[in-house]
Amino acid sequence: MNTRIAHFLSLLFVALALGPSLAHLLELPAKMGLDRSEYLTVQQIYRGWALLGIVVLGALLSTLALALVSRKDRRVAPWAVLSLLCVVGAQVVFWSFTFPVNQETQNWTVLPSNWPHLRAQWEYSHAAGAGLNLIAYVALVIAALARSRGASSNMREAHAPLGL
Repeated sequence: MNTRIAHFLSLLFVALALGPSLAHLLELPAKMGLDRSEYLTVQQIYRGWALLGIVVLGALLSTLALALVSRKDRRVAPWAVLSLLCVVGAQVVFWSFTFPVNQETQNWTVLPSNWPHLRAQWEYSHAAGAGLNLIAYVALVIAALARSRGASSNMREAHAPLGL
């Protein structure tokens, strides 16, 4: 896979992963004030969101591919690696903090007595994931700018002997 394709796919999949994670972040303040029955009702809107696992897999694989194909490019590689680490970090947060709550609440169809604690863990772990996904996306944008800046300076150097 060439760098341009890997970069495009990384930007696409990380942006697609960022959308739902930002939605969780933006909903957090309002949802933290809901009572037990309201929260249980609202949580049902996430049915089917497990399909976003396809997007997350795409983000993981494409950022890994970008990190590998750009490893010799000092302008791009550090940003690609940072993006990959953030995408992986978001998954570590999800599987360590969010998923166990989904299991304990049977995907929010049952509310145990400690549900306020579980709600906080679920909401704040999603907020952390959103932050990591945002950093991953910004790192990819910086990598793209660094790559294009390098390409334009290579063009200037190529034309300099001609007086252009």
